[in-house]
Amino acid sequence: MKKLMSFVLPVMLGLGAGAVQADDDVRLDEAVRLVQDGTIQSFDTLNQKALAVRAGQITDSELEREQGRYVYKLEIRDDQGGEWDLDLDATSGEILRNQRDE
Repeated sequence: MKKLMSFVLPVMLGLGAGAVQADDDVRLDEAVRLVQDGTIQSFDTLNQKALAVRAGQITDSELEREQGRYVYKLEIRDDQGGEWDLDLDATSGEILRNQRDE
């Protein structure tokens, strides 16, 4: 029994930690509320800021909660077909990452 508990307890703790760290994607209804409350900038505004830094076409976007702040993540395809990952602080609009996708 003691051997079983020494195996089961770490596994259960590991599973619990994984559940806490799992998905931090913000649901659409919550994102709409955050924009309406003024907690984050509108997605149109954030898209314009991203495209001002990296011209192209937005191919994907998502809002996540990371380390206590909302991060708007975009994928942009430039005119030469290059793929770029941009992360913006959704509250301030600050560019956090502007990196070519390899």
